[in-house]
Amino acid sequence: MNQSTYIIGEIGQNHNGSVEIAIQLIDAVAQPVVDNLFGEKLRPMDAIKLTRRDLNEELSASAMMKPYVNPNSFGKTYGEHRAFLELNDEQHFEIFRYAKSKGLDFVETLCARGCLSILRYFEPDRLKVASRDLTNLPLLEGMAETKIPMILSTGMGGRAELDAALEVITRHHSNISILHCLSQYPSEYRNINLNTITYLLEHYPEYTIGYSDHSIGIVIPAMAVGLGARIIEKHITLDRNMKGTDHRGSLGVEGIYRMVRDIRNVEMAMGEKAFFISDAVNETRIKLERSLATIRPVKTGDVITEENLHMLSPGDGLKWNQRHEVVGRKAVADIPADEVIYPNMLTV
Repeated sequence: MNQSTYIIGEIGQNHNGSVEIAIQLIDAVAQPVVDNLFGEKLRPMDAIKLTRRDLNEELSASAMMKPYVNPNSFGKTYGEHRAFLELNDEQHFEIFRYAKSKGLDFVETLCARGCLSILRYFEPDRLKVASRDLTNLPLLEGMAETKIPMILSTGMGGRAELDAALEVITRHHSNISILHCLSQYPSEYRNINLNTITYLLEHYPEYTIGYSDHSIGIVIPAMAVGLGARIIEKHITLDRNMKGTDHRGSLGVEGIYRMVRDIRNVEMAMGEKAFFISDAVNETRIKLERSLATIRPVKTGDVITEENLHMLSPGDGLKWNQRHEVVGRKAVADIPADEVIYPNMLTV
């Protein structure tokens, strides 16, 4: 079986400023995943992810004061909106402890060097660099200095931007994952270019390659796993109709189950790079394949000729390329028409 894909449920700002909503999402992620068709118990999501911002290092003063009036707004200005959605270090720590109690890893996207203050409370399993910060080299330097494994999203960068980021981080460590990503919300399928995954696997083999998805639905993440992605990240929510800009493009509770089920099934389905007859088809082969059989009745002592042969099911007899084992031999007993010829029906 292939290596298990590391699946991250990105809460992001879908907690709507509420620790309780974040905890409910963790409960949804931690639920068992069972493929009801085969009764197969599958590995659930591996991790949840939160985002930590420092509003002093977020936007220009004028941008923070800009009126923000729309159905998804949590404040009169964009600054008020962002402040409403921001959880402090202690709240992140509370959610971290709950995720750990459920057996989940905890990933943090840090959007400023000031957000490293969370390390006074806990150490995330991985630190995530958002696509917009791939070129924020001072931030990458500060995160890399912690030696915590890092995940880079590449949704707004190309090879030059990625290489510059890697040059900074690898001064400190090389425990790095690279996620192909398209920072279009939602992502149009024509723009996703999943073959970038195979490009990254070829050109950056020393790193773990994955995919951060912003498409609608679950087919693209499963396809990414088929192409070799070893990490999948996807936004999750309790209700896609909740107030907030990210909920409609996120997976609801049922979608979480279906995506994880399909990814785990794809992992099993990938198998090995070989061409062979699976043991799983043995019963079907016996039932449906064809064997050498008589066209007309054969009497005891008759010599079998090729003109007296055709192919019928079941498939537990000799095949056409084994007909030399039948032709020229005599029947030891009468064989009716349209019956499979087995070796014990013939003289030695």
